[in-house]
Amino acid sequence: MAISAATSAVSPRADASTDLHFEEPTRLARTINNFSIQIATVNGSGSQTANNVLMRSIFQMGIPVSGKNMFPSNIAGLPTWFTIRANKNGYIGRKKEVDFLVAMNPETAREDVLKLEPGAAVLYDEPLKLKDLRSDLHFYAPPFDKLVGPVCPEAKLRKLVKNMLYPGMMAFFLGIDLEEMRKALFKQFGARKQKAAELNWGAVQAGFKYASENLPKTDPYRVERMNQTQGKLIVDGNAAAALGCVFAGCTVLTWYPITPSSSLAEAMIGYLNRLRVDKETGRATYAVIQAEDELAAVGMAIGAGWAGARSMTCTSGPGISLMSEFVGLAYYVEIPVLIIDVQRVGPSTGLPTRTAQGDILKNAILSHGDTKHPVLFPSSPEECFTMPGIGFDLAERFQTPVFMNTDLDLGMNNWMSEPFPYPEGPIDRGKVLSKEDLDRLGSFARYKDVDGDGVGYRTVPGTNHPAAAWFARGSGHNEKAQYSEREDDYMNNMRRLSRKFESMRTAVPRPEITTREGARIGIVCCGTSRYACEESCDQLRDEFNMPVSYLRLKAYPFTTELEEFIDEHQRVYVVEQNRDSQLLMLMRMEMTADRIRKLRSVLHYSGLPIDARSVTAEIVRQEGL
Repeated sequence: MAISAATSAVSPRADASTDLHFEEPTRLARTINNFSIQIATVNGSGSQTANNVLMRSIFQMGIPVSGKNMFPSNIAGLPTWFTIRANKNGYIGRKKEVDFLVAMNPETAREDVLKLEPGAAVLYDEPLKLKDLRSDLHFYAPPFDKLVGPVCPEAKLRKLVKNMLYPGMMAFFLGIDLEEMRKALFKQFGARKQKAAELNWGAVQAGFKYASENLPKTDPYRVERMNQTQGKLIVDGNAAAALGCVFAGCTVLTWYPITPSSSLAEAMIGYLNRLRVDKETGRATYAVIQAEDELAAVGMAIGAGWAGARSMTCTSGPGISLMSEFVGLAYYVEIPVLIIDVQRVGPSTGLPTRTAQGDILKNAILSHGDTKHPVLFPSSPEECFTMPGIGFDLAERFQTPVFMNTDLDLGMNNWMSEPFPYPEGPIDRGKVLSKEDLDRLGSFARYKDVDGDGVGYRTVPGTNHPAAAWFARGSGHNEKAQYSEREDDYMNNMRRLSRKFESMRTAVPRPEITTREGARIGIVCCGTSRYACEESCDQLRDEFNMPVSYLRLKAYPFTTELEEFIDEHQRVYVVEQNRDSQLLMLMRMEMTADRIRKLRSVLHYSGLPIDARSVTAEIVRQEGL
């Protein structure tokens, strides 16, 4: 997906009508830059463009914003919802309450309206007659079908153009600068679709004009310019991760399509085409292979890693299950590879358009026998960009598969982000012996722990030395990579692999920690649970006078900071988006009994992104307040 930068200058208004005063009842206090919008449409109606234009226009006015798409996994015509949150304090996690509903789907309109809190606003198509349902909401009922006809003479296009009416109406109700909406619209369509952009811009203007002349504003929600997004981006995590892999030196991508990871591979192919082509010859300096299934995809990536390439694959939970055997091979043979898991709801094949953190435990111990894998937990597009570099370095330094766990919410939704930092450090290829090294040494034992960190030395194919060869076998082997079924060879090898995993604790990213004076309880989370937990900490402080400390894990194996954090608090709530407390289970595998007794669970597994109010309510319940 495209990356959009915010503009910092105040743009001139596109139409004098944007200076109209709203007819707001004096009994209503304005709510400025603090609301959520839910747009209910049907899949395949072209509403995504309208929703992105609405979100980006708010973002371009300097207001922190995020957008989340909830869509069906099958045919067009089924319900879809897009939520936009604008918040002056920078909270960009999902808000549980909906403040302004745009009801464009007759099948869900009634239920959507009945779920609203009193005082919310509803914009709906006049024939739906939603005003009869409740008397405690602000209703606006324009005739969409009548308005779209003069704007779009071609009947077959009206279904798509019709959706551009509501951004114009929302511009009136919220006070969005129409010039910002025009810029967002034309950026969305791009230079090659100017005619389509002009047609849709006409619909935006028509929607604004009708609302300003016929729909007096009664709700309190409004935007005002801020300067909180200057220099920031709107980007999805999959695009950020794809770019991060390219900048980290990845030259081999193997994949099999699976939602929600497919767009990561697709974005990476685009970046490779732009950034990894030899300027003199025009030849690609990378390889991309769409395999016949996920097992083949990870097998190819492992083969490329054995050959010395920085290689990766991306998938989701069902694909991870299929990759289990080959991941076990790479762990035992000690071959570097990066596996990005964009998690979705399970079990079985799961719900491909719903989000979860359901693969935490599985990825940490994936495969048969005794295995332990490092897992990275990015929480933002910026970390989706930077952590592939960390993952590749870990994989090559420790000669092992490394997982990077994102999720559908982070991967496929729109997030506000700081610009990505350009990687400045050198690539860490780990313990790779060159011809000169072998000339000096004369020989080497592939699986011998020379340095005490559990990591042996390796060579890559093509090293021009008779001592460079070694046998990459999945069966039992000794230090020299020779076949062996001796018990002591196997046990020595497994102890060394365990020692290597312990060495990783000092190399993985450290957690982010915020401690508050007087805090008796703490919150631990990872990934996209971050946004709900950070906001919940503020709610607990402001509403219940309860100071709460906060720790966000960035990686497994856990570092000493986690144990110290638990020791400093009476109770620690582990917040995660799955049913079985997988992160807590992983902690219990390593903690002492005294620390385990302090741990509590806050779980969220509806498939919707976790929200702060739910976290706060559960902690308050367990605290007995």
